[in-house]
Amino acid sequence: MDYAALFAATPSPYLVLGQDLVILEVNQAYLRATGRTRDDLLGQHVFDAFPENPADPTADGVLNLNASLHRVLASRQPDTMALQKYDIPDVSRPGAFDERWWSPVNTPVLAEDGTVAWIIHRVEDVTAFVQAHATANQPPSRHLTEREALEAELYARARELQRLNEELRQAHTRERHVALALQEAMLQAPDLVHHQNIAVRYLPAAGSLNVCGDWYDMVDLPDGRFAVAVGDVVGHGLEAAAVMGMLRSALSAAIRALERPAQALEVLGLYSRSVEGALNTTAVQALVDPTSRLIIYSNAGHPPPALLHPDGTCELVDQATDPPLGVRPQHVPRPQATASYSPGDTLLLYTDGLIERRGEDIDISLARLTDVLGRFGHLAPEALADNLLAQLGLAGGGRDDTAMIVVRL
Repeated sequence: MDYAALFAATPSPYLVLGQDLVILEVNQAYLRATGRTRDDLLGQHVFDAFPENPADPTADGVLNLNASLHRVLASRQPDTMALQKYDIPDVSRPGAFDERWWSPVNTPVLAEDGTVAWIIHRVEDVTAFVQAHATANQPPSRHLTEREALEAELYARARELQRLNEELRQAHTRERHVALALQEAMLQAPDLVHHQNIAVRYLPAAGSLNVCGDWYDMVDLPDGRFAVAVGDVVGHGLEAAAVMGMLRSALSAAIRALERPAQALEVLGLYSRSVEGALNTTAVQALVDPTSRLIIYSNAGHPPPALLHPDGTCELVDQATDPPLGVRPQHVPRPQATASYSPGDTLLLYTDGLIERRGEDIDISLARLTDVLGRFGHLAPEALADNLLAQLGLAGGGRDDTAMIVVRL
């Protein structure tokens, strides 16, 4: 064990003193508590580093600490001191002192011959606790009862936990911001700016870092055609998001080059076998051809897209369904199908987080989706997307990640 690293990281403030009461070592907690640096303290006699406050006629911190340290040297036993008022020089104001209250313990470290080699001086800064218990008419007492001393110790521990919790919260916030920026960068679809009739949504599972393995994509193709896709990598968090980024990019490149959904998913399936964590990913790719008014699609184990008509009727686009990526041991061409549409229809692609509920049959989930679509399908894509999330209980996130793309045809 690296005891030097352990000492440096210990949350309570510690000094190590020699027999001559010269400071030999100090940990980070002590430096934080006193506002000093290692260079300020190492090699200094403890009472030169922390002299008595000349402005306090009742000051006895040096006297009491000196007596305790010499008791330790003589008895070779730990000495727990009563609560001490021991002001320390203010490094930002020469000649000034800060009021400080400490709960000290002095512990000997014995040499092989049984003499005291070092003294570990441990303190807890309980200034805030003492000041909070003082009143205008009753200044802090130098002598606390055993119960009050225990309260002061617990208060010091609680303050340290509060500080650590705040640091954890800040670190978590920074991590979430980084993760969200990463996810937004990976989900960029520049061609979306040319389509006011398309809305996209991305919701990570509630309690996650704002990153997930679900994705959406939209790609413009020649002759006014465009392709839309959604996919779902198994798992959550940064690892799933990294896999998602690779698969999404690969599928986006494949559909641009091949312009056939089935072939694009074939390429993605082959690529997924070389990406750790990509197996069992589901995806659906659809190509919209406004000239022929056809939706050409292929599905790799994904929930079926929904095609909503202006009269409120809804059909599932489910005639080209195949297993998820990498499931088959041998390469097999993926199926492809077409569905005709009329102007004003709405195509919805989504991941399973939108519909699936624990312990519920998938048919019930799909029926609920088509019912909501039928009631709110007259809305514009952006409003429809928001109402879908609200009506399905996902406005604040759900148990699973959710991505969707709404296309008004």
